[in-house]
Amino acid sequence: MAKYLVIVESPAKVKTVKKFLGANYEVAASNGHVRDLPKSQLGIDVEHDFEPKYITIRGKGELLAGLRKSAKKADKVYLATDPDREGEAISWHLSKALNLDEKKMRRITFNEITKTAVKASLKEARSIDMNLVDEQQARRCLDRMVGYEISPLLWKKIKRGLSAGRVQSVALRIIGDREDEINAFIPREYWTLDAEFQIHGEKKPLTAHFYGKEKEKISLDSEKQLDEILKELEGCSFSVAELKKGERRRKAPQPFTTSTMQQEAAKVLNFSTQKTMRLAQQLYEGIEIKGNGTVGLISYLRTDSTRISEEADTAAREYIREQYGDQFASRNNTTGNQNRKAQDAHEAIRPTDVSRTPAAMKDSLSRDQFRLYQLIWKRFVASRMEAAVYETISAVIRGGGYDFHASASRVKFEGFMTVYTEEDEEKKDNCVQLRSLDENSELALVQYDKEQHFTQPPAHYTEASLVKTLEELGIGRPSTYAPTITTIINRRYVARENKNLYMTELGEVVNHMMKQAFPSIVDVNFTANMEGLLDCVGDGKVPWKTVVRNFWPDLNEAVKKAEQELQEVQIEDEVTDVICDQCGRHMVVKYGPHGKFLACPGFPECRNTKPYLEKIGVKCPKCGGEVILKKTKKGRRYYGCENNPECDFMTWQRPSAEKCPKCGGYMLEKGSRLVCADEKCGYVEGKKEK
Repeated sequence: MAKYLVIVESPAKVKTVKKFLGANYEVAASNGHVRDLPKSQLGIDVEHDFEPKYITIRGKGELLAGLRKSAKKADKVYLATDPDREGEAISWHLSKALNLDEKKMRRITFNEITKTAVKASLKEARSIDMNLVDEQQARRCLDRMVGYEISPLLWKKIKRGLSAGRVQSVALRIIGDREDEINAFIPREYWTLDAEFQIHGEKKPLTAHFYGKEKEKISLDSEKQLDEILKELEGCSFSVAELKKGERRRKAPQPFTTSTMQQEAAKVLNFSTQKTMRLAQQLYEGIEIKGNGTVGLISYLRTDSTRISEEADTAAREYIREQYGDQFASRNNTTGNQNRKAQDAHEAIRPTDVSRTPAAMKDSLSRDQFRLYQLIWKRFVASRMEAAVYETISAVIRGGGYDFHASASRVKFEGFMTVYTEEDEEKKDNCVQLRSLDENSELALVQYDKEQHFTQPPAHYTEASLVKTLEELGIGRPSTYAPTITTIINRRYVARENKNLYMTELGEVVNHMMKQAFPSIVDVNFTANMEGLLDCVGDGKVPWKTVVRNFWPDLNEAVKKAEQELQEVQIEDEVTDVICDQCGRHMVVKYGPHGKFLACPGFPECRNTKPYLEKIGVKCPKCGGEVILKKTKKGRRYYGCENNPECDFMTWQRPSAEKCPKCGGYMLEKGSRLVCADEKCGYVEGKKEK
């Protein structure tokens, strides 16, 4: 008969943990949360000090009955849910749902599913940390209040099925603000000037870039300015005015946090945040390894700490000395920096055993599991290695009072780069040519190369750059990044195309309404401050109900005000002059998952539908047809000709009926200005008042 009961979250862990603990232990799974707020109502008693009304999640009754039976028989019950704030809350809910006696109930956590970690956790068993539980309760109540108070308003004013969220709505606003920046961006012309010099004894010429006059950098804003400089340089001789040789160290990267793992997996492996977290969960919970049974390959995946345990750190350095040599192992004894907001003092994400190399694990993993494990393993090993050392050389080439700069570097000692290199690894041009130079060396000019450029707008957000921004702004926590992004994509507020995230028409409408009616909810600073306040609850500095009490009145008042003042967005049943070719009625505008479309009002007798082609009152500059507002398959808006595919005119910015007075081309609307579509023309004017 088992004397002890261990309850974990995931069924995938049961077999592995049982194997580590032996016959005296029964291991069972809660399958995640067992209690939650009811779906049919707010579930928070506003009249009685915001007391949450928890109910058993539907379908969990039978599971809880089985756990109760096992708990009664056991001498001691160990709650071994995930080692984070949410896991702490699940343990507390389990203790309530199972009516556990506090004397025989203990909380254990392990950062990795290995025999050593699981057995060690039993020696460090403790009571439930109510500060962490209260922080989770505060987050759950705030999220519920925002979702359940604002979402019905969106249903009423826009369409059913929409949702708002405390973090999701801010993420949408961040994407919207970037889109506004891009749409309002006006390119600025600039030029670059390169010079090619022949060095005595070298076959390949040396390329140097125009800088300016000695210490004064000159920006080249027009071809006229550049041509005047070239005129001054005619017939000038060139020589090396300064030559600097040195060394530069490139530090090894820190091991992965949740955020950096998501960013790197997106950049290197092209994984979505959701896919990265799903694969990491599988690697953490355990993989069937030939000859070893089920083994957890990585430490816990939700963390914003870069700390590494002394045991893992020592093992990694020993492995590096054996495999690469003593000079490659880092001589820095720190085990990582602890982020001030780091979740529960976790370790960084690392392999549970550094000797389990990706090559050794390859046959036991799926292709994607292997690629992610390899990334985590390499990053961790690299983090325990010495810095890479570059030999650097830079030259200032002077002639006619103007300076041209050339610089290069080459790897002198690879250090961590033996194992791990990042995508943006610098190029090492001209190093050979520069090494053969001396100060005052005379150089023969071969030719000049001038090139026109235009400044580029800010880049659209990708999942990786959005995660980075959310983390930098202090919005959300490691466990929220992936579900937040998944939600705004699934709701069709945002479309993902070629890695980039674009606002859809529906997203623009929702974002505009949120900014208008609930400015504080979508305010970046307000949300970041709220995250800080919630962290204080977890630290035991602020009672959780104080946070909720202070939040509710302002939200409630804003909802009532919005109910009265916000106008409904008319995006349904707008009658058009398009005649249904099946029954002769005037077709109406409907709003579906992909945006607007034309439908016959005689539904269900007549089910005729057509694409909605919204004319914008501008003629196509190529063929004279009507320009219409269109959407890509994923919902991103653009403008194209009605005569497509015969006419291929398209633009992402709204074209204007105005012609460019400078070149006669068509103009684009960018914020409050009209800009010539031809960047080389560069004409800009303010929009005329209608």
